[in-house]
Amino acid sequence: MQVYYSASSPFVRKVLVCAAELHIDVERLPCAAHPVTRDQTVVAVNPLGKVPTFFADDGQVLYDSRVICEYLDATSAQPGLFPASGQARWRSLREQALGDGLMEAALLMRFEQVVRPDGLRYQPWFDGQHEKVVSALEQFAKWVPAFGERVDIGTITVACALSYLDLRFPDEGWRKHEALAAWHARFSERASMTSTQHPA
Repeated sequence: MQVYYSASSPFVRKVLVCAAELHIDVERLPCAAHPVTRDQTVVAVNPLGKVPTFFADDGQVLYDSRVICEYLDATSAQPGLFPASGQARWRSLREQALGDGLMEAALLMRFEQVVRPDGLRYQPWFDGQHEKVVSALEQFAKWVPAFGERVDIGTITVACALSYLDLRFPDEGWRKHEALAAWHARFSERASMTSTQHPA
């Protein structure tokens, strides 16, 4: 199994954390994915030209992270990251959706800062994305008592989202949510998280 990846992508990290938790080896293929100047090697197999783009052993090409993570779990010898049914499933999928939403908003904030040229940046756009981040953090702070020691697609996504804020927006101050910060510190000690850290 292989994946086109960017070392700073929180969505790629989510895939790699899931693979590590499932004890699946995934080869990382470097690429130059970019929201404007698209890497044509990625576009050739994924029309969106985005990472992660995943190659299964049977030749299937899969994207995006939600599909890849579920594929890894479904084909694992010991699946368990996606609860099969009931409240547990909907809870973890909802956590994944909000975690993905935070990561997407944070990425758009980052693109506004470093991709859009000087003079063309639009502060209300940045502020609108930031409001999504703040709202998501407030919801995570309400949900964190239910996280416990649970390791599933929901908690993995939340952990990757928080770590991405640390990477790109270290002054965000999300650790004012003390219970959320304590949970993230514990979760970040997992081998799957330490082995997939973003570069400093």
